[in-house]
Amino acid sequence: MEIKRLSWLGIRTEKFDEMTAFLEQALGLRKEIAEPGRAMFRLPTGDPIDVFDAGDERYLHFTTGPVVGFLVDDVEAAAAELEAAGGELIGPVQRGDGFAWAHFRGPDGNLYELQGSDRAAER
Repeated sequence: MEIKRLSWLGIRTEKFDEMTAFLEQALGLRKEIAEPGRAMFRLPTGDPIDVFDAGDERYLHFTTGPVVGFLVDDVEAAAAELEAAGGELIGPVQRGDGFAWAHFRGPDGNLYELQGSDRAAER
């Protein structure tokens, strides 16, 4: 697999309001999505920063701190390669809105993500 760049940051926090205000006001990031328990900001490069309230049931596995996403060409292939090398995938490859992603635990115990376009949807 070839990692192209860091492409996503996910933050699950008990200080949701404070964190979203900090990103918007102190760092000057543009809020693109605002919904209960989730806010998404865009960096000038277009890369997203998602902030999730600690009570959001969808992201209970984000327990080790911020989760960084690595952009790859093919998430399915990269996940298979990672698993063959002894990496610990956390669930199957996920898909939605033209994207695919797979969470994995690194040897440091932290959670990370492989991310890219959903090649299955492109076929």
